[in-house]
Amino acid sequence: MCGISGWVSFESDLTRRRDALDAMTGTMACRGPDACGTYVDTHVGLGHRRLAIIDLPGGTQPMSVRTPAGAVVLVYSGEAYNYRELRDRLRGLGHSFTTESDTEVVLHAYLEWGESLVDHLDGMYAFAVWDEREQKLVLVRDRMGIKPLFYHPTPDGVLFGSEPKAILANPLVRKAVDTDGLRELFAQTKTPGWALWKGMHEMLPGTVITVDRDGLRQRTYWSLKAVEHTDSREDTVARIREMLTGIVDRQMISDVPQGVLLSGGLDSSALTGLAAERLALRGERVRTFSVDFAGQEENFVPDEMRETPDSPFVRDVVAHVGSDHHDVVLNPADLSDPAVRRAAVASRDIPNGFGDLDNSLYLLFKAIRERSTVALSGESADEVFGGYPWFHVEALTRVPTFPWMAVIPPLSLESRTDHIEPGLRKRLDVGTYTADQYAAALAEVEHLDGESEQDRRMRSIFHLHLTRFVRNMLDRKDRLSMAVGLEVRVPFCNHELVEYVYNTPWSMKTFDGREKSLLRHAASHVMPSSVVERVKSPYPSPQNPEYAANLQQQVKELVASPETELFALVDRAWAQQVVAQDPAGMPMGVRAGLERVLDLNTWLELHAPELLLD
Repeated sequence: MCGISGWVSFESDLTRRRDALDAMTGTMACRGPDACGTYVDTHVGLGHRRLAIIDLPGGTQPMSVRTPAGAVVLVYSGEAYNYRELRDRLRGLGHSFTTESDTEVVLHAYLEWGESLVDHLDGMYAFAVWDEREQKLVLVRDRMGIKPLFYHPTPDGVLFGSEPKAILANPLVRKAVDTDGLRELFAQTKTPGWALWKGMHEMLPGTVITVDRDGLRQRTYWSLKAVEHTDSREDTVARIREMLTGIVDRQMISDVPQGVLLSGGLDSSALTGLAAERLALRGERVRTFSVDFAGQEENFVPDEMRETPDSPFVRDVVAHVGSDHHDVVLNPADLSDPAVRRAAVASRDIPNGFGDLDNSLYLLFKAIRERSTVALSGESADEVFGGYPWFHVEALTRVPTFPWMAVIPPLSLESRTDHIEPGLRKRLDVGTYTADQYAAALAEVEHLDGESEQDRRMRSIFHLHLTRFVRNMLDRKDRLSMAVGLEVRVPFCNHELVEYVYNTPWSMKTFDGREKSLLRHAASHVMPSSVVERVKSPYPSPQNPEYAANLQQQVKELVASPETELFALVDRAWAQQVVAQDPAGMPMGVRAGLERVLDLNTWLELHAPELLLD
């Protein structure tokens, strides 16, 4: 998995700046607790932190090959799931290998195909190649954006890192945030390339960036394309079953302990069943992990997002596949612990305001890491197969904004903005910004000639989810898992599966009158009937009012502080009003506002950013 960092400066001698490179790389020790390495030459410095997954002794980085014209050096984060097939092919082309690692395969793939190596990779990855032969840096990010990569252009080169904190550690960078950065922070539209910090950018998924003395150039090597789907329903289900079986099989390659995240929903249960099926062929038993909250099942009350608790369905899956199961049970004090919030915000580098969703996931990953180093997750199945409720309500597919913002209370415009200091709220005008981003996102969608009005509309809905919504989810998953040195793999983000399902017509995606019809039928053979028939339920959230009361108390203490930079961003009057409410029955959107305030305060304490609010 790992973390990478680097600095290219064509006008400096970086052999004298190893301290800065070490500082950048050191910020990501949690991403790579097993080893650290650097490569420094006159105009380039590359850093690497390693989480060893494949070929534990042989995958040390930076990895280089000396050629007659100069060295080619790689720092790499992620996994190439087809590395064994690629290695065989490259051997046939005359390449020789000294390790069993996928890193060496990626390096030799660059030597063979140059930047076109991206056309040969299947996996999740973000990596950098320094090609001394041409004095250029090549940055690559995977198609779906599973692994993160950020960059900051400089007058004579570029800084880059798996996380913003690596770039912020370089003395050239001004730790400043302006109103443009804040506008997207509160809008949460996942504007392509946004990275909050002034001058910094997130590298777009499916792109290659080249940096040389002529500057920085970017090209897209993959994006969602509209292609006519010609397979019958039966053939489509069979094809998806075949693809999923192969994907899970490839993604279970590991030299360290692994498991599956199990929520009791269709997505995670399908992966659990497929993994159990494959491991049984090796005489092994699948490990599963679930998160729950103390008293949640006994006191569960259906709400606007969840009809049923997860626990009964988790037990059904565990009994069905015979997994080695571990429940991680959290209480309100765990979730509201300021130290946990600090760890979650630090891992994400931004005050995203996901609150308990981030904190519980961080604690789940931390507990899993005690038993496993790799875990499979059902993340993105809802975006790929159409699982969210708003896919299936026609009125919600026609709302003039991102559909999830019209349904999920914490993502409504009011919840995202009510807590902002009034003057700043007016200047940011988050509503107009959101509308502009929605229009820009729709303009990216490619349609087929002759598509029905419904298929055009639904293709747009899927495109919005696969290019905006899922990227937030994937970033959350990566940052919180890597904060504890856990590699989380996402089989449903396989690009061939995404392409195939994206182009199936809406009528086929819902042929049985249910959400995720194709997945339900493709994986029904490995799941208990209770899960096959279960209605979609999102990631769990605590219902105990004690949690909201804890948030109120923490915000109350901030309100009482006479001097804090927080209230340059937050409306003190709003905070005073909300902390006085009855925590029992507090609306989800209001509770989310408390989460955002606490996240903002934690972020200010962690980074002490320069706020450019004029």
